[in-house]
Amino acid sequence: MKRNQFSLFLLFLVFIIGCKTANEEKFESLDTPFLESAFERFKEPAITHRRFKQADLQPLIQKHQNSFQITELGKSVEGRSITSLDWGKGSTKVMLWSQMHGNESTATMALFDLFNFLEASGDEFDSLRSLLKTSLSLKFIPMINPDGAEVFQRRNALDIDLNRDAISQISPEAVILKNARDSFEPEFGFNLHDQQVYYNVVNTAKQATISVLAPAYNYETEINEVRGRAMKTIVGMNRLLQELIPGQVGKYDDAFEPRAFGDNIQKWGTSTILIESGGYVGDPEKQYIRKLNFLIILNALHQISTQSYEQHSIDEYFAIPDNDLQLVDLIIKEMQVEVEGKKFPVDIAIRRRESNADSTFYVTGNVEDLGDMQVYFGFEEIDATGLSFKEGKVFEQEFENLAAISSEEAMELLRQGYLGVKIKNGKPGELHQLPILVLQSKKDFNFGWKTGSSPNFFLAEGDLLKYAIVNGYLIDLENPEEQVLKQRVF
Repeated sequence: MKRNQFSLFLLFLVFIIGCKTANEEKFESLDTPFLESAFERFKEPAITHRRFKQADLQPLIQKHQNSFQITELGKSVEGRSITSLDWGKGSTKVMLWSQMHGNESTATMALFDLFNFLEASGDEFDSLRSLLKTSLSLKFIPMINPDGAEVFQRRNALDIDLNRDAISQISPEAVILKNARDSFEPEFGFNLHDQQVYYNVVNTAKQATISVLAPAYNYETEINEVRGRAMKTIVGMNRLLQELIPGQVGKYDDAFEPRAFGDNIQKWGTSTILIESGGYVGDPEKQYIRKLNFLIILNALHQISTQSYEQHSIDEYFAIPDNDLQLVDLIIKEMQVEVEGKKFPVDIAIRRRESNADSTFYVTGNVEDLGDMQVYFGFEEIDATGLSFKEGKVFEQEFENLAAISSEEAMELLRQGYLGVKIKNGKPGELHQLPILVLQSKKDFNFGWKTGSSPNFFLAEGDLLKYAIVNGYLIDLENPEEQVLKQRVF
């Protein structure tokens, strides 16, 4: 009898140790190289840039029809379908929605990478897939605003910001998102957006490549269990991001917005996580930020499936620094400008705003602010002490077309004081990468140094031209560097 009791005791010990080991493994976070290898293997090759339309996604959605439940949830204002993809059979429901704003597509790209990952099998990722599939039921809505995506604009065809239509639900797209949330009743939700590239981590020159938020559900910004889960999950995501982009994660202000979907979905009982994709130097098409989205979403899904977010503290969430809007493309410091015969040294902050051009874009420079610009950080900065503002000219001779002007000729004209050239045969709006302004329908170009002006001028030392500012781009006339200039014919 005693021997049987001892045997049972040993079996009990083995069981306890086994459970402890399984539990410890369950709460381990995913290895970063493991996640990175998953992205590289399953990145969707059909998406190579961030400007795509609803029609471009349809064949990519249909290729997953054998692994996902695909459902048309409804149609947009202009009649485009809005589709969800469901995967998994677990008890914890998670809903992820992207491109509520039509020109915010970074996370949409990452979702299609994730679809490829989830439906694959027969590799070293199978245990992770099995865990996710048995623990979670996932609903993805990759493009909420297809009409906005069609013209790559923020708002929908009614010119309504869908993220301010959660309560009135004027837009059919808002109704679709609300119905999806109510019928699915997810425990967790991921609200996926893009933000301006000019967001920085507060009081630093570091770009906020990713910003996060667990939105408030009331004006008092209280923390209940629902919001607390979102905060803790964000902490785990941030730990991963700090390995990859140290110091480049910001946190949004959590002031309650009563019309916003994120705030209200939190209020309706879904632990909601906002991910905002900002900018990263050398990544204009946001392909690296796409990778970051894939990694942190997969990281978060693992946290949710294991409940390992519980090991994190809410204090760690509040330790994430705030983001701010202190970045500009170019700061010119101490440039001399003449007014009423007197010279004044001013700092000028310049931003280059994107505008759409089919599947690509061009930029339009603008003087954002001037005076004392010490609160801003520039991607480029130049000390212009001793240099003065000088106007440029238009070259008198017309060129036949864009092809008749080389970059070398354009640079030589800049050195002679010409900021613009004319062409006979061109198309206003046509794109080019010449380091000079090209005129076809206009005889002259706009210029100036005051706020709101087009930054087209020279910096001169006496009569010697040192730098050209062309559409907000800085060009060193003595030592020009190769740049990717996104300009159009005027």
